Amino acid sequence: MFSKAAALAVVAVCLSNPVFADDATPDTNGGRFTLNKVTDGFVRLDTQTGEVALCSQRTVGWACQAAPEDRAAFESEIARLHSENAALKQILLSHGLSLPSGATPEPSGSHDTDITIRLPDNADIDRAVAYVGRLWNRFVDAVNRAQKQMLNKS
Repeated sequence: MFSKAAALAVVAVCLSNPVFADDATPDTNGGRFTLNKVTDGFVRLDTQTGEVALCSQRTVGWACQAAPEDRAAFESEIARLHSENAALKQILLSHGLSLPSGATPEPSGSHDTDITIRLPDNADIDRAVAYVGRLWNRFVDAVNRAQKQMLNKS
């Protein structure tokens, strides 16, 4: 079978190659990723994009799967909490109570959903009525000219 020299050579080759331990970590790509140990592997944060993935060791090495994230739901919840917080501040201030330390009143006009509509005054209405009157007169004149042209042709 094998001689002692061949067996020693095989052992030497095996010992010279790195051995992967159970707690070996996936590549961090030169510091781009930060890893945190969890029960099933590692949670990997991409420091450039902010994406999060769960990495686990498989038979072929490490495999990372993107963690499900619903950014729209987070943004919606943040907006809801912001408006709720602003409403609570307004309620406190309307009852003559002071805001807790560190809280500042909402600046007026800070809401993206606030719409200010300027209603027309009497001068605006008079200008609009005069404009519609001029349009009506031009229309009537055009109809009269068309009727005269039709009568002249027949």
